[in-house]
Amino acid sequence: MTQEQRTNIKFLAKLGKSPTETFVLLQEVYGEETMSRARVFEWHKRFCEGREEVEDNPKSGRPVSVKTDMNIQLVNELVRKDRRLTIRMMAEELEMSKESVRTILVENLGMKKICARMVPKLLSDEQKLRRMEVCEEILQQLGMNPNFLSNVITGDESWIFQYDPETKRQSRQWKSQSSPRPRKARMCKSKIKVMLIVFFDCKGIVHFEFVPEGQTVNQYFYKEALVRLMEKIRRKRRDLWERKQWLLHHDNAPAHSALTIRQFLASRQVATLDHPPYSPDLAPSDFFLFPKLKGVLKGNRFDDIDDIKEQVTALLKNMQEEDFSACFSAWKTRMQKCIDEHGDYFEGIRR
Repeated sequence: MTQEQRTNIKFLAKLGKSPTETFVLLQEVYGEETMSRARVFEWHKRFCEGREEVEDNPKSGRPVSVKTDMNIQLVNELVRKDRRLTIRMMAEELEMSKESVRTILVENLGMKKICARMVPKLLSDEQKLRRMEVCEEILQQLGMNPNFLSNVITGDESWIFQYDPETKRQSRQWKSQSSPRPRKARMCKSKIKVMLIVFFDCKGIVHFEFVPEGQTVNQYFYKEALVRLMEKIRRKRRDLWERKQWLLHHDNAPAHSALTIRQFLASRQVATLDHPPYSPDLAPSDFFLFPKLKGVLKGNRFDDIDDIKEQVTALLKNMQEEDFSACFSAWKTRMQKCIDEHGDYFEGIRR
């Protein structure tokens, strides 16, 4: 079967078919028994370079199964050239047994194959540097004034859905050996949703509101929301208001960074705390408030938008001051972690 497929690959390569076209055609004929995409591409390349034989190159004796320093070095060099190679492909390339290659990778080189993790953006060196600079500046302020972050009011906006499917972890349940494994249907987020804007500090929620249906959060609407925020600060955080020492922290969304917003804040003598681009891991709304809020809402189906607003309002009002205090402490920890990671994204930091 393998040599038959190689013969077909050779035929298609001579017809001028691309590797992708060749792989698709083989799948139509052989289905699940088709060679792997990597092997098809490899043999296609060989035939395009002039190879005529469809058989494997002659090998002397059985595959090498001894772990020697030379074999370890060969495996190390090969895997570092292409980290997506499979154990089978490396074993064929080096004429070694698959178990020997696996053992060298795991025991001698201390490697394991993992999937790439999703990040908001592949950061450039300049963006990483900017993340470090912002964190260093804030930590420097904290060094001179340990209560610096207590003057910061941070906020953002996010969609709240009528139905947001629960996570795989949330769906776990205990079962006995005889009971069937629980199942659930694949569900998508509902189209009915409402935008929530919320501002908070280390003591709790300062102001929140729901964006009217059909209204987008542009610079003009955001300016009106800031006016309402300032009125709430005057009433709820009178000490910050009278001392005029509070700082606004928000991300770099177009509505937040527009010229009209910057001019408005300057006219009201409101200072802002810098936030580096593409940094949800350094935004309290993204790493604390919205995950905490939406984690409770996931899996629940609400009747309508009014029901969504009622449930969200109740959750926001029931949040404890200790949660917000811990969030701001975690914020400081995250900034130091960002510096330790040279501006790159980091994992393992929890509230």
